[in-house]
Amino acid sequence: MTTPTKVAALLGPGDHIGYEGKWRTVKTTKTDIGSMGGLFVVVAWEEGGTDRFRAGDELLVGTPAPPPAGG
Repeated sequence: MTTPTKVAALLGPGDHIGYEGKWRTVKTTKTDIGSMGGLFVVVAWEEGGTDRFRAGDELLVGTPAPPPAGG
């Protein structure tokens, strides 16, 4: 079984990404150019905060687990 991934340059609003040990939802993306001319993607998360990825980075995608019942 292969792990589903998506290249950072193809991320879009609503994508669920497994990152830093938890699932996060992409709110917005924008491109940026690094100091050496490389292309980056800046991701704003629904959960708050932003992160920056190289455009070719492969990120884990999927559906986050539902919240616990009766919580």
